[in-house]
Amino acid sequence: MRDKKFYPWMVVGMLGVVALLNYLDRQMLSTMQANMAEDFPALKNAEMFGALMAAFMWVYAVVSPFAGIIADRVSRKWLIVGSLFVWSAVTFLMGFAQTFEQLRILRAIMGISEALYIPSALSLIADWHKGGQRSLAIGIHTTGLYLGSALGGFGAMAASHFSWKMTFEGLGLFGMFYAVILIMFLYENRPSDNATSAGLHTQKEAKTSVMSALAVVFSTMAFWVILFVFAIPSLPGWATKNWLPTLFVESLNLNMSIAGPIATISLAVSSFLGAFCGGWLSDSWVKKNVRGRVYTSALGLGMTLPGLIVLGFGNGLVAVVGAVLLFGIGFGMFDANNMPILCQFVASKYRATAYGIMNLTGVTFGALATQLMGKLPSIGFGFACMSGAVAIAILLQLTCLRPTVDNKE
Repeated sequence: MRDKKFYPWMVVGMLGVVALLNYLDRQMLSTMQANMAEDFPALKNAEMFGALMAAFMWVYAVVSPFAGIIADRVSRKWLIVGSLFVWSAVTFLMGFAQTFEQLRILRAIMGISEALYIPSALSLIADWHKGGQRSLAIGIHTTGLYLGSALGGFGAMAASHFSWKMTFEGLGLFGMFYAVILIMFLYENRPSDNATSAGLHTQKEAKTSVMSALAVVFSTMAFWVILFVFAIPSLPGWATKNWLPTLFVESLNLNMSIAGPIATISLAVSSFLGAFCGGWLSDSWVKKNVRGRVYTSALGLGMTLPGLIVLGFGNGLVAVVGAVLLFGIGFGMFDANNMPILCQFVASKYRATAYGIMNLTGVTFGALATQLMGKLPSIGFGFACMSGAVAIAILLQLTCLRPTVDNKE
């Protein structure tokens, strides 16, 4: 099957489902907060809730660079399968948690397992799609993340109909079953050194390889720009995932069972469109101008600016939802082009390592934003302030990122 022409797109489809579960399992907690607060009173405190959400993110951030390093050296297929199975098992166990501390520990374990997924999946997709459809392939996979976030918005509804315990248990069982499906149909596709995909080299070779990879990545000046440009939008990117339903409750006086779906669906649908359109536009633009991917990414970030400002100061359902739609489309365009832009400056054998470092930085910034938002007197004000930082990232991106090829060998 792996030799069929359609198989690269089959990889995107299979991993798109994993991406959906990746975000769904982590996001359900944000909209089931009120339901779970009956059993965990600490969740009624915004600062404690922010700390719980950030527990996942801090661990995810710390593990991310190691996840990238590992993904460049072992079978990405088995990393993906193992990651999915473990975080699904954790999701299942969330339904049996009895104390706030148990929730915190399980969220931390989930951060470890989920961190292994993204660098492996994106580098695998990039290796299966080396032609002019790389951004579109990454964009379609990214839509799985957004769809997972959208479905997570129904957490309160699911918890009301079934219970938050059964919701976690059902999702966990499905994820563990799907991991078995991937074992049968997902294949590795290293561009070179097939022996590496079977496992680690000798200890000495692996150590040398790690040091060499880090040296190559950190000596690439463009990578530092990419790192900053990736990290700054992570502030509003993670803040919207974790706090947007709460913003809708506070700004529009809605019940969470209504605010959750409206907030997450409007963000997910617009991000879905942005990722798809941004992938297509980038693939088309880069054929005419090698900076086409950079321009597409910058265009997307530019669209997030008015969205963030209106989120901060807008009044009424139409204005706030409109701001979310504008932000989502722009962020989707940006998100679909991060790995493709990285491919223009970093060779295939170092990409998972590089993306793992990017994840470390991005999630660290996102964790800071998640915790700080819980301490601000107004969540909307926090979103508005982030627009200034994003504007600086756009200027740096357009000024400094000047690729000469679309695929660094």
